[in-house]
Amino acid sequence: VQLVQSGGGSVQAGGSLRLSCTASGLTFDDSDMGWYRQAPGHECELVSTRGRDGATWYRDSVKGRFTSSKDNAKNTVYLQMNSLKPEDTAVYYCATPPFMGTDGYCVTQYNYWGQGTQVTVSS
Repeated sequence: VQLVQSGGGSVQAGGSLRLSCTASGLTFDDSDMGWYRQAPGHECELVSTRGRDGATWYRDSVKGRFTSSKDNAKNTVYLQMNSLKPEDTAVYYCATPPFMGTDGYCVTQYNYWGQGTQVTVSS
């Protein structure tokens, strides 16, 4: 199984970015997944989840600004991030199934993770 991320980058506050997470070796139709982020000096936090049934969840701080979607043909999940704020600056990861480490870090050996992508929002 491999998750390959793309997107991210640097934008000014109020801007938008889209993250992609493309899977090989599994099908997102059959898998729950999550988006996580970790900012320097901060613990990993769950940003959004997407169930195999299409149900989505967002943390309060991104509700109304971030949207998860899926392209079945490409086996890719997207995280559209609008109205970005400097506090959104972090390394973002996708993972399946959606759980993170217990040590404050995102990546664990017990599930599958993308390589991470930097999102930087300047004020």
